[in-house]
Amino acid sequence: MNRQTVQWTTLALAAFVLAGCTTPAPSGRRAPVMEYGADKKPATAAPVPAAKKPVMDSEYETVTRLYVVQKGDTLYSIAFLNGVDYRDVADWNDLDNPAAIKIGQQLKLRIPVATPAAQSSQPKPVMDSQVGEQGGVKSYPKVGKLAYSEQALAQAERLQNEPAVAVAPAVVPTKPAAPQARAVDDEEPLEWGMPTSGKLIAGFSESDNRKGVDIIGKKGQAIVASASGKVVYSGSGLRGYGKLIIIKHNKTYLSAYAHNDQILVKEGQSVSKGQKIAEMGSTDADQVKLHFEIRKLGKPVDPAKYLPLVKS
Repeated sequence: MNRQTVQWTTLALAAFVLAGCTTPAPSGRRAPVMEYGADKKPATAAPVPAAKKPVMDSEYETVTRLYVVQKGDTLYSIAFLNGVDYRDVADWNDLDNPAAIKIGQQLKLRIPVATPAAQSSQPKPVMDSQVGEQGGVKSYPKVGKLAYSEQALAQAERLQNEPAVAVAPAVVPTKPAAPQARAVDDEEPLEWGMPTSGKLIAGFSESDNRKGVDIIGKKGQAIVASASGKVVYSGSGLRGYGKLIIIKHNKTYLSAYAHNDQILVKEGQSVSKGQKIAEMGSTDADQVKLHFEIRKLGKPVDPAKYLPLVKS
């Protein structure tokens, strides 16, 4: 075979190969490029994380307890001891007359108890990979790397024609507000005064369960009503308070005077601001002092918000 014949044969073979490469597939579509990993297995699409529905946990729960009325108890002292409003105690037990309680009677008390929110109920935070550069929602492609087949190709085309799925950011639940105090009628503002003279040796503290303040003084020192009102408890039936006086000032406020040596007023007696009601002592206490509390709707509040207390 001469050189010219060989050249013509080579050119014809090259033209035939090129024609085969440009011929479209019978279906009119080009075959997709197959991509494999190091183990020669096709990669799968990453799952799209779904937004988790937040579970709202209450910050407070109400525990119902039964209280057995003891000698010397009044509705006011029972409510005071348990940190609730005396009117609520009357409502819970259908008492038309707050004074109509008897020794041995069982009273229902609904005590609010704080509960920590369960960590497991909190939704997972949004991952950085789910959020776009501008803080918006990032769209995920629906198709990963699929092995080539007619069925896979049809599935890929169908998915690509659908809109991309957007993953919404997780919603962080807000903590429920603490229980609101019951509504009260409009009342004249109280003018509070110091219940005795002396220096503050212990302040109000919710974390340490100190429900009032302690003022040091001398035995027999005068204790006076911090504001005008009516004596609703006078006695020594509340453990930890010694000889105690509770004065009701209006529908909202009570004040308490504990550890007295002598009590000079009786239950049901009206007193005026500055009137002497007791003498300082150390009953059920480690030293001579006055333990003074202010209760708003049954809840202890910091007396320093109402009085010019002097720290030692």
